[in-house]
Amino acid sequence: MKLSEITIRNFRRLESVKIDVESKETIFVGPNNSGKTSATAIFRCFLGGRDFKIHDFSVARIADYESFAGSGDATKLPAISLDLWFEIDPNSIAFGHVFMLLPKLSDFTRIGFRLSYGIDDAKKLREQYFAAYPANDDGVRTKTLYQYLATDNNLSRHSVVKYFSLEERKVTQDAKTEIIPTPLDPEEGKRLVKHLVRVEFVDAQRNINDDEGSRSNKLSSAFASYYRKNLEQAECAAEAHKVIDDNNKLLTAHYKSQFEPLIDLIRGLGVPSVNDRELRIISSLSPETALRGNTELLYVDPGREHELPELYNGLGFKNLIYMAIQARHFHSQWLMTAENRPLCMLLFIEEPEVHLHAQVQQTFIANIWSVINQSAIAAKQPDMMPQLVVTTHSSHIIDAVDFEKIRYFQRCHLINETPGPGIRNASDVRSLRAFQPEAEVIDETTVSPADALAFLKRYLRLTHCDLFFADAAILVEGSVEKLLMPSMIEASAKRLRSTYLTVLEVGGAFAHRFEGLLAFLRIPYLVITDLDSVAPTGYPTACRADTQGARTSNASLKKLFGKETVAGLIAMSDAERIDVSKDRYVAFQTDILVVDNDAQCAMRPRTLEETLAYENFTLLRTAVLSIGIPIPVALPDAYQNIYDRVRSDNFKKTDFAMLLLACAATWTVPTYIANGLRWLELRLCGPLPDPAPIVLVELPSEASA
Repeated sequence: MKLSEITIRNFRRLESVKIDVESKETIFVGPNNSGKTSATAIFRCFLGGRDFKIHDFSVARIADYESFAGSGDATKLPAISLDLWFEIDPNSIAFGHVFMLLPKLSDFTRIGFRLSYGIDDAKKLREQYFAAYPANDDGVRTKTLYQYLATDNNLSRHSVVKYFSLEERKVTQDAKTEIIPTPLDPEEGKRLVKHLVRVEFVDAQRNINDDEGSRSNKLSSAFASYYRKNLEQAECAAEAHKVIDDNNKLLTAHYKSQFEPLIDLIRGLGVPSVNDRELRIISSLSPETALRGNTELLYVDPGREHELPELYNGLGFKNLIYMAIQARHFHSQWLMTAENRPLCMLLFIEEPEVHLHAQVQQTFIANIWSVINQSAIAAKQPDMMPQLVVTTHSSHIIDAVDFEKIRYFQRCHLINETPGPGIRNASDVRSLRAFQPEAEVIDETTVSPADALAFLKRYLRLTHCDLFFADAAILVEGSVEKLLMPSMIEASAKRLRSTYLTVLEVGGAFAHRFEGLLAFLRIPYLVITDLDSVAPTGYPTACRADTQGARTSNASLKKLFGKETVAGLIAMSDAERIDVSKDRYVAFQTDILVVDNDAQCAMRPRTLEETLAYENFTLLRTAVLSIGIPIPVALPDAYQNIYDRVRSDNFKKTDFAMLLLACAATWTVPTYIANGLRWLELRLCGPLPDPAPIVLVELPSEASA
């Protein structure tokens, strides 16, 4: 039996979300504070023994408490709920157990179970709140009901967990479904949920170090705990009281035989490498502790037989071993449950990338499965496998898993809240398994949805893209834009420095391929691309952008705007470059009026490099900046020469970008890029605050002084 779907309501940022769960591993990704940890924390609260706090309720539910306090209408009180949906094979052994647990099943392949946390006796709550904080003459109480529930364990005293079995019924009129909950007796509900699922956690805050403090996890202690709970214990207490040294040798040999499979497994994780010392577990017991599995972890150079204590190795090494031990321990404990073993096991691993270098991050998922497979084989139960849920900020971990297994957490506004620049207090979850690009036709070439999806997967894999952790994306033509982007942001939109941006180098031919994915993820994005003017007829040979009837060869501009000519694109207003529904701005070149002494000339750039030359013409004229040729006196000649030089094979675009970065003088950011960056700044940071009014203070006159 496998968990297939969860629905969370009214818990922290997760006001109402549905998350489908993979049969093997599911990867939770998203920006900071987007709800990934909340999705694991609700399992801790319902199934892991952690108490609910009033702050666990969604921000939108605060007003519900005050509404209830005023009206006494118990229907106004909110509840946190977690729906668990399981897929089950009717031919499996587990089906018999489920049928005994839930004999009224109508769907023999899908079962649902709800846990709900809320106020038990609404009338009693209201009476005790009124008694604790009587209203004054104006009818105002010194604390709100929400504040009352936040103190002195009042929430837990007035709240209970309720259990429901769920049935999914189809509504024939519109082919939709509705969920019918059936209340269960509390004791029966507790028993059922323990039979259905076991949940374990490898925490993000592992604190792997060499102290014995209450907040630390010494690695040798993890080995000792694993030994006590999962391995065969030694029977040598009598000898330990006689000859401690001899017994320590016996225990060391015993540990070696017992830990050898686990050490071999850890060796298969790639650590220690061929240049590292080996691991060895030794006994360091006193007679009083001989039966407690007291161990120390040493790092051994086998050639010299030189031993070093645990603290002499790196945190990444310890972190990986600790997670492997924890995964093996939790899985072994599940398999060793002799009576009423839960039918499903869910293992949450939070932020495994801590202290791990990139290569280990890429192989982490495979290594953890290797640990679990070994555990299942050792227990002779190879089919009893858990489901992993990994929360991560690592693009390297994402790179190693299937695209469809990613669940993207996105910050959004509360339900029924008017979208705006303020704080987004809720989150939505997007399953990449549900994403499907549309077919498209560009220049008479058809790209199927399957081909478009394959392209996106290849691109994200090849670039280790951090798209899933960004506040916004900037799609650029090539390396020059990417090199200059930090400087252009600094000059044009400083507030973007405090946001998390990902810059994707996609070229003009492929920017539109990301349109569907970015819209699906609801990530705002800026496209910076070129006019790419070509001859009006015949083969698309590059021409100057002001050529009469010139077309564009830029596939993205043609796809995004449906325009084929340069003149049609130039005629677009700044507002027309914005697509509010797709949260997108497309920036491309505009006409530039170059002024040189008393002369002036309108120049239309074809590419970024031309734009930089025209908008920084004074720097070229004074030789502060160079494109490798002298600049003619006449502006029309300068226009043609600059165009020819940038188009030539001898012009090194990257070198030109480096010259700009090294230039001591201030250079001008191309207007079309500056406009795009300012749009993105406004979108992410909101309007600039109004300046504080200037207060004039009248100074006393000399006479009054």
